[in-house]
Amino acid sequence: MNLVVDAGNTFVKLAVFEKTKEVSFQVFALEDFCKKSKEIFKVYPEISHAIVSSVGFLSEKEIAMLSVFCKVHVLSHQSKVPFKNSYATPQTLGVDRMALAAAAFYFNPAGNTLVIDAGTCLTYDMVNDYGEYLGGAISPGVAMRYRAMHQQTSKLPLLEKGEIIDFIGNSTESSMHSGVVNGICNEIDGVISQYKQRFLNLTVIFTGGDAQFLSERVKNTIFAHSKFLLLGLNHLLEYNKR
Repeated sequence: MNLVVDAGNTFVKLAVFEKTKEVSFQVFALEDFCKKSKEIFKVYPEISHAIVSSVGFLSEKEIAMLSVFCKVHVLSHQSKVPFKNSYATPQTLGVDRMALAAAAFYFNPAGNTLVIDAGTCLTYDMVNDYGEYLGGAISPGVAMRYRAMHQQTSKLPLLEKGEIIDFIGNSTESSMHSGVVNGICNEIDGVISQYKQRFLNLTVIFTGGDAQFLSERVKNTIFAHSKFLLLGLNHLLEYNKR
């Protein structure tokens, strides 16, 4: 069995896989990592390998704790990947984007796949029908756009994402919602259209914390998959066992 750990800014996603089948999933605060990890090994003592994707928020001590229970692979630019990596600076490629590219490679073999991850940042990652990772784009996510307007001005309030009744806002708050939600959806539709002009039979995967909220509002046909990154991490763990 495999343990997959995706550590973000404040939360950790933890999943247990039996080969390619997910058998357990939970989300918890970063400070609960050690306690929750020990609990999962009590429930699943058959776990023999783990992979950790962290953007620097898990300490070496916390990661080392896992090695008491199983073999641990910390994902980095030195990890083996099943796709051809054509990123010009592979050492700077985020581990989350590596995992998404791996998930795309296995999800749609021999196909053109664009993965859109709507998290803290909005990332676009492209794997073509030759199994080649080309790169993509990074732009501010939903919460970041709201926060930027509040922090970079003296009077605009800090809002949570919300529904827009009309794209023409008739108040400060509705104008901000239109600017963020309508703006980011138009961005996504525009980017997808650009990729469709270059890549035939393009499959678009939408994932990340804001994926469900945004996927209902974009015009293009997409596949929403909330745990796509975790699937990619499990694939990478299996690939690096070899």
